[in-house]
Amino acid sequence: MAKKQDIMIRLYRPSDYTKVLELLKLNIPDFFAVEEESDYIDYLEHKIEDYFVVENENKIIGAGGVNYFPKQQTARIAWDIIHPEWQGKGIGKKLTEFRISHVNKNPLFKLIIVRTSQLAYPFYEKMGFDLEKVEKDFWSEGLDLYQMKMMNDRTKPI
Repeated sequence: MAKKQDIMIRLYRPSDYTKVLELLKLNIPDFFAVEEESDYIDYLEHKIEDYFVVENENKIIGAGGVNYFPKQQTARIAWDIIHPEWQGKGIGKKLTEFRISHVNKNPLFKLIIVRTSQLAYPFYEKMGFDLEKVEKDFWSEGLDLYQMKMMNDRTKPI
């Protein structure tokens, strides 16, 4: 098992495409619906703004992004995927903290949103996100939308 200092977060590169797609497939059907694969491909090919990968010993073990909605002053955490062998080992927490910190550098964004399911909802709640709404069977049958929010630290009163 790798030590924590062996973990590196870097920007996604187009050459990572196959590896991050493999990560998604490893998490179907446990955390993602089969139908979401085409959405992820569309995201990777057309909708990436800031997307990051987590590496350990030059192997991609996680990925996650941020998308921006300047008119709404909102950033959205997107497409968090951790290799099943690395789940529960703090990788998702580190990646989420990294992206929250990344967003917090820009005070334009007053709110950080994450859209997840009932499966990952407790994780984001522990990270400080508050539940905003739930939509049954949003992602697919049996996978509900849990939309959560967090204020950007830079916009909180001192």
